Amino acid sequence: MLNRRGFLKFLALLSAVAVLPIYNLFAESPLTPKPVGDGFTVIRHTEEIRGQKAPPRKIIIPDADGFKVLKGDFHMHTLFSDGRVMPVDRVNEAVNNGLDVIAITDHIESQNKELTNGADRNRPYELAKAEAAKNKLILVRGGEMATSEWHFNLLFLQDVNPIAEIPRNEWQKRLALSAEQGGFNHWNHPSWLDTTPDTPPFGLKKGEPMRFFDEIEEVRKKGHIHGVEVFNGVSFFPIALDWCNERDLVPVANSDIHASEWNTYGYQNLQRPMTLIFAKDRSHDSVKEAFFAKRTVGWAANMILGRQPWVEKLFRACVEIKKEGNGVTLNNTSDIPCLIEADGKTFDLLPQGSVEIGAAKKLTVSNWFVGMKKPLEIEL
Repeated sequence: MLNRRGFLKFLALLSAVAVLPIYNLFAESPLTPKPVGDGFTVIRHTEEIRGQKAPPRKIIIPDADGFKVLKGDFHMHTLFSDGRVMPVDRVNEAVNNGLDVIAITDHIESQNKELTNGADRNRPYELAKAEAAKNKLILVRGGEMATSEWHFNLLFLQDVNPIAEIPRNEWQKRLALSAEQGGFNHWNHPSWLDTTPDTPPFGLKKGEPMRFFDEIEEVRKKGHIHGVEVFNGVSFFPIALDWCNERDLVPVANSDIHASEWNTYGYQNLQRPMTLIFAKDRSHDSVKEAFFAKRTVGWAANMILGRQPWVEKLFRACVEIKKEGNGVTLNNTSDIPCLIEADGKTFDLLPQGSVEIGAAKKLTVSNWFVGMKKPLEIEL
């Protein structure tokens, strides 16, 4: 039997044996610091601190009807108005996300004068231009203008400053000057509500259904409104698809992002909104030409949103339809998901996926919309 002294010796030995493998584990783990040498030499920990750098995302969408399908976001903010990042950050976020083209559209009424060098509304574009060129990202000069009731994005501008100098209440003149510069004007987030009764009206009253206002229709008839957001941020406006069809407007889907991409949508989230542009080539002028030719669709929250001709062309470019015997095989060659309804059954056609369906004369793509409550239909 051990006395007290012997017991303490045994306990110490047991502790040493127990600690030994733990000590060896730490000695072999990444927690062990690098040798410091003579103490006067810089010891770099690049691999440990920066980790493995993820490559930019590649979004796979085949050419459609002879056009390149470019991915873009045309409503983005920076610290130059009420955003939280610098213009160069928007460029790098877009490149990482696999986008081909962006427009930085800071508010022209409320720019940060400390950053804009006094009052130069072109400053965000100028700061982002070199980084965009280095990364082969197409950068569009633009801005967002506000009335007491509505917001509009002005894209492909030559100079933002003359437009900003026009008084805010003369918003029709602002749109006209943008059009004179060759600008493309679209109506932003058409669902804004008046929730503060002590202030002037700001769009719709609470509980009021969305509508196309008479004042906006007047400027549309003059050719000073060209498109409307069918999706903004996290919000889908189904009726806006009907406006595009009825009033010959261009559908766009944008982020209207203010915070960082990471804090808004997470990392490389393919459900974030973007506009798909059917362009002749990968250039600024081709993107502008496609907008005025009305060759765009929106992609957001696993939905395609646009006008019938281009939504169908996109589907037929992305999905190979093979008839085999009495059945049909669908092969998705793109990263866009499709929810297929055929012969009373529903099939998930995932990105780069394939499904076999029975005999059918028509497919309904229930997550691709060509109007309010109107999914795309494909005749077989």
